[in-house]
Amino acid sequence: MTVDMETVMLPRPFMLMATQNPIELEGTFPLPEAQLDRFLLRLEVGYPSEAEEGRCSRVSRSRTRSTRWWPSRTLRSCCGWQALCRRVYVDASVRDYVVSLTRATRAHADVKLGASPRASLGLHQAAQTLAGIRGRAYVLPDDVKYLAVPTLAHRLIAKTEARLRGHAAADIVREVLESVPVPVEGM
Repeated sequence: MTVDMETVMLPRPFMLMATQNPIELEGTFPLPEAQLDRFLLRLEVGYPSEAEEGRCSRVSRSRTRSTRWWPSRTLRSCCGWQALCRRVYVDASVRDYVVSLTRATRAHADVKLGASPRASLGLHQAAQTLAGIRGRAYVLPDDVKYLAVPTLAHRLIAKTEARLRGHAAADIVREVLESVPVPVEGM
């Protein structure tokens, strides 16, 4: 990482997670597009189920819970998992599909600023990770489709007219998914 022209080495793995409260915005400012583009995924969590909320309540009252979020041996193995996921095979047709989806966001009529090349890279890597988590050594187009909205939508800027019509970036990505042909095995 570079701050004020000085490079600082970060520990590996380095992960940043951020939360956004859609209700209270006083004293905060929206992130610029260049910063939003550096987040791999944007997930909308919503409210927990009643059972999940009860479990959260029980855990938060427990005096025996660990103060460490993740054991260091797990952090070390995380780097190994990252390397393993990078080796998950991505066929050229699937790679082209990722690029086509990203480029299609730039040509959409309701988009002022489409997804960047970094979005293509992020979607590619996220699909590799999902395939690895699902126990596969190869990426399917369905992995890409599953991750397209959380990986691309936060990187788009919809035109004002589209936003006024209630046409959100996630809707635009879904339209792009419908319009871009999915690669089929053997073609």
